Amino acid sequence: MLKFLSKVRIEFNALDPRTASCLEFLAQCNARKAKESNPACQLLVKRRTDDHPPQITVTFVNGVEEVFDATTTPAQAIRNMILEKGQHLETEQMFREAGEAWPVIIPEEELHQFAPGTKPRKAEEKKQ
Repeated sequence: MLKFLSKVRIEFNALDPRTASCLEFLAQCNARKAKESNPACQLLVKRRTDDHPPQITVTFVNGVEEVFDATTTPAQAIRNMILEKGQHLETEQMFREAGEAWPVIIPEEELHQFAPGTKPRKAEEKKQ
């Protein structure tokens, strides 16, 4: 998960009962496997003393920043959103490295073309 991020900022008041998502996400970020995936990712924890709602701010490697309200968003949902956007970033990077234009624009007529079915090779080999 951290391999797609350059910075994670977690803000919460320790006395606030709504901090569960922040603490769970912090635990996921501190996991050995997550840290090994991107040791350069900055993990900042701000313990607040006011009644500001808990929030998680992530900065992706391409500089895009996203703020999550940790009172209403479970840590697993935040993690899934990061992984989904990370896969999008990886795809974009692969296309750019290959010299292809991004985003890929598929002509409308190609979207409606018939595509023949495919069979696994093993099925074809059994017939012979």
